[in-house]
Amino acid sequence: MPPTLSAPLSRREFLLRGSSAVIAGSLVHAAEASVLPLVDIHQHTNYGGGRDKATYAPVLPRPRQDGDLVGHQRSLGATQTILLPSGRPVTRESTHQGRANGLDSTCTGNDDCLAVARRHPGEFFFGANEVSDLDDAPAVIEKYLKLGAVIIGEQKFGVECDSPAMRRLYALAADFGVPILLHWQTGSYNHGFDRFHRMLAQYPRTNFIGHAQTWWANIDAANVDDPRNLYPRGKVKPGGLTDRYLRDYPNLFGDLSAGSGLNAFARDPEHGRAFLERHQDKLLYGSDCTDVNAVPVQCSGARQLAQLKALAPSLAVERKIRYETARRLFRLAG
Repeated sequence: MPPTLSAPLSRREFLLRGSSAVIAGSLVHAAEASVLPLVDIHQHTNYGGGRDKATYAPVLPRPRQDGDLVGHQRSLGATQTILLPSGRPVTRESTHQGRANGLDSTCTGNDDCLAVARRHPGEFFFGANEVSDLDDAPAVIEKYLKLGAVIIGEQKFGVECDSPAMRRLYALAADFGVPILLHWQTGSYNHGFDRFHRMLAQYPRTNFIGHAQTWWANIDAANVDDPRNLYPRGKVKPGGLTDRYLRDYPNLFGDLSAGSGLNAFARDPEHGRAFLERHQDKLLYGSDCTDVNAVPVQCSGARQLAQLKALAPSLAVERKIRYETARRLFRLAG
């Protein structure tokens, strides 16, 4: 007997079924995303206290303590977190006479990050850091790399990106097979973003991670480096330096964290969605937030997760940015 043919769908039935499929797909995406692993590549110990503008000494409010940090990360949904230490406090030109101590905040150094990671193995990992142009910076960093550090950074000091001091660290990162994370901020930290492509080409075995205001301002081809306008607004003209660097250099990755990362996508969601699609294999989730509680309205890390979910063109892209690329880059077990 030949099969029974179904009556053709009316336009209304077709649209209703199509809408139901879209809604069902969105619900499945949301449900699956809520239980996905999350690797947060950018957090700090003792983070969030104020600094005296004259002396740069810590002042109230009280910085976030280790127990609050662990609770915050678990509330955020982070299954693995990388802690980025500061360098040791020194007064010199590269720290802006002390302003960059504590990563221009109250963040603490290598030993504190190591201690938290040791107390929470498999959940927290640690980086290695030192003030870039100290003579013993490579030796200090190497000590912690040998103890198991998975990254160099956060490098946040007033140095030229192609200086001999930084070149030593790029070579060290390659030797140990770990990435190095640079905080780009015109007028303050890691100078020479327009020359950075030379370092990417000269150190192909080094994996670099870009972060912060100048990094994200330069998604825009119309961006003008201006230390007074580190959070540009409005539509993005595609093809900025950051966009081109990510396209042209396989050893470069981008850190979505902090207000600069949030702003880069909120200012032009259409461009943001295309950017995530274009660089889906090069982007990493980071929070870099100071909050004690992962409250979505207040916590920039939680807002970044919501923004990623809203703008990611597919669940496959979201998975890459949430954890797959980070696990591969940092060689983390699943």
